[in-house]
Amino acid sequence: MNVRTMPAMQAVVHILKDEGVDIAFGCPGAAVLPLYQAMQQLGGIDHLIVRHEEGAAHMADGWARTTGRPGVAIATSGPGGTNLVTGLYTAFADSIPMVCITGQAVSTKLHQEAFQAVDIVGIARPVTKWAVQVQKAAQIPWIFREAFRTARQGRPGPVLVDIPVDIARREIVYDPALDTRLPVAPVPPHPPRVEAALDLLLAAERPLVLAGGGVILADASAELRALVEHLRVPFQVTLMGKGVIEDDHELHLGTTGIQTSQRYANASFLEADFVLAVGARFGDRHTGADTAVYRGDRTFVHVDVEPTQLGRVVAPDLGIVSDARLFLAALLAAARARGARPRTDAWTARCRELKRTLTRRDDFDDVPVKAPRVYREINEVFGEDTYFVTAIGLYQIWGGQHQKAHLPRHYQVCGQAGPLGWELPAAIGVRKALEGMGRGGTEVVGIVGDYGFQYTVEELAVAAQYDVPLVLIMLNNTYLGLIRQASAGYGMNYQVDIHYDETGTDTVKIMEAYGCSGRRVTDPAGIRPAIEWARKEAVATSRPVLVEIMIEREANAPHGQEIDSVRESEGAAP
Repeated sequence: MNVRTMPAMQAVVHILKDEGVDIAFGCPGAAVLPLYQAMQQLGGIDHLIVRHEEGAAHMADGWARTTGRPGVAIATSGPGGTNLVTGLYTAFADSIPMVCITGQAVSTKLHQEAFQAVDIVGIARPVTKWAVQVQKAAQIPWIFREAFRTARQGRPGPVLVDIPVDIARREIVYDPALDTRLPVAPVPPHPPRVEAALDLLLAAERPLVLAGGGVILADASAELRALVEHLRVPFQVTLMGKGVIEDDHELHLGTTGIQTSQRYANASFLEADFVLAVGARFGDRHTGADTAVYRGDRTFVHVDVEPTQLGRVVAPDLGIVSDARLFLAALLAAARARGARPRTDAWTARCRELKRTLTRRDDFDDVPVKAPRVYREINEVFGEDTYFVTAIGLYQIWGGQHQKAHLPRHYQVCGQAGPLGWELPAAIGVRKALEGMGRGGTEVVGIVGDYGFQYTVEELAVAAQYDVPLVLIMLNNTYLGLIRQASAGYGMNYQVDIHYDETGTDTVKIMEAYGCSGRRVTDPAGIRPAIEWARKEAVATSRPVLVEIMIEREANAPHGQEIDSVRESEGAAP
């Protein structure tokens, strides 16, 4: 056998391409230039130069949520690496597979506080599945293969690989023809536990299936649909599970929670006597502050691919470690083998009545615009195949309450970490993923707030430079709206008002400064024409287009501390 050597970073590029990476997001710097040199020499991996490394991580995140494959972000040493941390935390919290690569100062100088030398591995360890610094050049192929395996295995998540520049410059023995991906072991359910789960389900009078984000990550929407339709069992989704099956499905009962929830969802959950939770973490915005209310006298079966999730929040009557798709398929097979279905006719009729009557209005004609009206227009204008991204704030809550989702991976939200500014870079990642999948004509819409928009506004330059068409819909109340609402509990309205002059920051002019375009809307009758204009303008210019909607300044969203005591704002049906 002929021994083949090559620059170590060329081996990395070969591995990235073999792992399904066709684009990377990053910002070159001196310590990471050997990798960029290899990317230029070998080709095959597109690259977008970001304006801030946090944007690179969020772009890789959006790309990964869309493709299901690990996204890649690249940064240089020192602040380049530390700027990635918020993006790593976001991906870690939402179980998104990523591989982030950082350059590092010369290995022999790390103990001397060299320029831009920082222990990025130590910093990143709490917010990654694995953070590692390459110590020997010969380790590089195996570390990268393990990085991708770790990012995909079990509960997905981000990995960080740090490479000192002197090690990155070396040559190693490597032959791409002899290399391949490391296998990702499936996690099937233990058959007796599947049968036990079926026993509990069949014994219930008012059962619910709860689908979390893990069902989407496992690409298990078809298995979920087959199970609930065969058993005729109503189901709910968590915020991260939104879109796994269309919201208008006859058995879909929305989302329980203290913020992003529906009235009928909370009511039906409180009446349920059995919950089969699959791929759900029981986040506190779902359960409420006191899990005793959420737990009640209900029987819980909890299924998760990550063993340490079981019992972390809610102690289940039965815990099952399994991939969501494999479990749902096994449970359906067991039910069919027995020829058994739960007796749920009266319960499903009750759930349909709750869904019909416990609603919230979205047909307001008021000026200033009321936020639910915005989501009514969004639901009516955009097609089912549209991809939406949204972040944190009152608009996330209103969106979770009012916006319809139809397909898995099409409603993307940073659910756990909630970083301001996530939407714009994430939407760029979604757009590039769709182009790589041959679906460049699919619309991508970012729903943003006026405050968070400015956290990563610089990434508009990336979208303009690389011809990335997007529609951005802004709900602008010139407030830190969610924090203003939370401040009421402290009896204050302090340092949350960002209004000045007449309307505050002119975001349309900001768009124009980056070579993009936008319109401001102040009347509900103007929402739809502006959105229709933005859709056409995004295609015509191949750049982001903003529809800024001025909403009432001190509007509140329904919220509460427990799922049985959510305080409604105006517009709730009696």
